[in-house]
Amino acid sequence: MNVGIITVSDKGSKGERVDKSGPALTQFVRDHFKANVEEIIIIPDEQPIIEQTLIRFADDLKLDLILTTGGTGFAPRDVTPEATLKVIHKLVPGISEVIRMRSLEIFEKAMLSRGVSGIRSNSLIINLPGSPKGALESLSFVADALPHGVDILKEEAGECARP
Repeated sequence: MNVGIITVSDKGSKGERVDKSGPALTQFVRDHFKANVEEIIIIPDEQPIIEQTLIRFADDLKLDLILTTGGTGFAPRDVTPEATLKVIHKLVPGISEVIRMRSLEIFEKAMLSRGVSGIRSNSLIINLPGSPKGALESLSFVADALPHGVDILKEEAGECARP
């Protein structure tokens, strides 16, 4: 599995804040999936830049899994979900639903996360919260299902029937 990680942060992109979420997700991906992290990038909360980066990761780099961290809240500049919705071809609501549902068991304000998940070409895109703890917990809730989903996108596996 080839993975890209995008941190969406105005302060991080200007060097005013150290990105902790991107490196934490990178370590998780390498440890849990034994995957290659092809690119890690920090970009500002600018919808056109987020869209362009998602398209480049999916269409040019042809990454299997694209994780975003940040920009999923209520702040006026939080536009990661809008950018993602603009570039995906198919929604995958179950991933984001599980993340919110399981997160609510830990943190009552998790319902305020607006992250979405979807497919562009053969890439699965998942929006995660901006905090390292929230991003890691969220990814851990869905991690076991992701390799199978990626294999289906790559036409290396079929849909699975429930036992």
